[in-house]
Amino acid sequence: MISDTLFNTEEKMQTSIESLKRELATIRTGRATPALVEHVKVEYAGVPTLLQSIASISASGASLLVIQPWDQGSIQSIEKAILKSNLGLTPTSDGNIIRLNIPPLSEERRQELTKVVRRRVEEGRIAIRNLRREAADELKQLEKNKEISQDEHKRALNQLQKLTDSFIAMADQIGQDKEAELMEV
Repeated sequence: MISDTLFNTEEKMQTSIESLKRELATIRTGRATPALVEHVKVEYAGVPTLLQSIASISASGASLLVIQPWDQGSIQSIEKAILKSNLGLTPTSDGNIIRLNIPPLSEERRQELTKVVRRRVEEGRIAIRNLRREAADELKQLEKNKEISQDEHKRALNQLQKLTDSFIAMADQIGQDKEAELMEV
């Protein structure tokens, strides 16, 4: 029972970390990476579709993204979606492929993005702490129902806290790495 609770909580915390990584990947640094535009929703055949589902996206050098749609008729809707996405990128097309030039970031924009990274990391920490609270409540209920002893409850809470601390440290490290990447010139 205790091990099930801890195992499930660890899996949920791992999911939170993966979600944080995905969110931070969408934050633009000065470098071209397909993750910047993969999440853009394009109106394709009347249905909002993720860009990565209707085109191949690749980085060509440090400051150029190349988007090659599988259906040439979707080029204009892809361009529109990129312009509407508030990424600050302007697509150029030659009729077959779309190129996105990634301009270098200004110092002011880097500072703004650093704040966004910190806020998202804090949201990740909060999610992890909420998972800890849920697991602690579950353990408390097990003790209340006399399914585990008081000593087992205390030991399980200590294990839960160590688990939480390790995942919060992971979130902090991911945030520090992203901030360092942002501040690179």
